Amino acid sequence: MEKSEYKILLVDDEPDILEFVGYNIKKEGYTLFTCSNGKDAIQMAKKVIPHLVILDIMMPGIDGIETCIEMRRIDSLKSTLIAFLTARSEDFSQIAGLDAGGDDYITKPIKPRVLISRINALLRRSPDPGSPERVTVIGDITIDREKYIILKKGKQINLPRKEFELLELLASKPDKVFTREQIFEQVWGNDVIVGDRTIDVHIRRIREKLETDNIKTIKGVGYKYEAE
Repeated sequence: MEKSEYKILLVDDEPDILEFVGYNIKKEGYTLFTCSNGKDAIQMAKKVIPHLVILDIMMPGIDGIETCIEMRRIDSLKSTLIAFLTARSEDFSQIAGLDAGGDDYITKPIKPRVLISRINALLRRSPDPGSPERVTVIGDITIDREKYIILKKGKQINLPRKEFELLELLASKPDKVFTREQIFEQVWGNDVIVGDRTIDVHIRRIREKLETDNIKTIKGVGYKYEAE
């Protein structure tokens, strides 16, 4: 896909951020939409179906966390990437953002080129509509890469993109132990910096949603999907 085909929704209640960050996104060639609050962002997202939503956390009314949660409940946005861009750098804020369904957590201030690099890395993981269908079946779980859906015993389980890609990676080679470094590189990209607990949070959410204990922790190494 050309960069102009990618739609990015930028949400922030500070006009200066919308102008400055928006300028750099448009300069890179992406199609940009902006909103100044969570309520309008949800409506805009349902209308344009962006590939990526960049959310501030501290906004009046519906904050970024709640906005993310609401977007994740919308079927048409299940493949949309959501990244937080916020001045809040505390560990609990990052964990809350990931728990809400966020795919990345970026702290302000950030240099424009670094931000664009993060955006490029995220969108490189956006599925290509022309790619061939890929289906993985492991035990009672079916992973459909093209449709971005998970089925367990015929029941659909909705996972945000990073959880989906992490599960797909582990399930692609049952019983193989993937190191944390391999997971970071293949799911997040080696040019994207995420917190040390990011993988742990995503693994915990996958286990809870799939109600499975097949994803095993290999202490000091990484994780594997244990074949039944």
